[in-house]
Amino acid sequence: MNIAAIAEQLDTAMRDARAVPQLSEPLSLDQAYQVQAASLARRYARGERRVGVKMGFTSLAKMEQMGISEVIWGRLTDAMQLADGGAVPFDRFVHPRIEPEIAFLLAADLPGEISETEAHAALAGIAPALELIDSRYENFRFSLSDVVADNSSSSAFVVGPWQTPFADLADLGFTMAIDGEAKQTGSSAAILGDPIRSLVRAARLAAAAGEPLKAGDIVMAGGATAAEALGPGNWVTLDVDRLGSVSVTIA
Repeated sequence: MNIAAIAEQLDTAMRDARAVPQLSEPLSLDQAYQVQAASLARRYARGERRVGVKMGFTSLAKMEQMGISEVIWGRLTDAMQLADGGAVPFDRFVHPRIEPEIAFLLAADLPGEISETEAHAALAGIAPALELIDSRYENFRFSLSDVVADNSSSSAFVVGPWQTPFADLADLGFTMAIDGEAKQTGSSAAILGDPIRSLVRAARLAAAAGEPLKAGDIVMAGGATAAEALGPGNWVTLDVDRLGSVSVTIA
């Protein structure tokens, strides 16, 4: 198993926005995370810096469907962050999709094992957010380990205005619209029952990988609804109860 070669293949696919075949040799989950780390190391060497992490498979129904009992995670870099209300070229992606989320901004470092109360206490801000996911595999076909190796399909993200943290995040209404038409509605309860639980898991997983969460990090809590496919010219808006709105245009 050549971890470095697979990392190079996926990194090149990301840079060129060109799909590659599904990995021919199955990876274990541990190997997949090794590939992800090696792929991101290439990006850090080019000058990108890690600004946080994203969580995936945070829907309990999705976890049951995939036959897994743990969420997955990926790294976020400064080059992945888009401006709220800004635009990003469609040709930066292979076959992009977008999903509504909540983002956390940390005011304090977080160790690996924390309670939900400790997670709340470490927050500097909460915001509505959109994540653009983009598997680099042909025909959007992949296994769980393929996804993890491919930075858990994370490609770009946009965060709305930061709001002062408040206690109850468990049932905030979401409406995501494309070109003014509501496409997905839901609740933050879809994120592990309460998005703060996603932050607790993020702290544990990042610390176990030797990259504990630090003050200033952004944590994307995971999709609150199904993702929507994107095309050139799409304008996407997300409104979240008590948090406000965020938008991005696909140029």
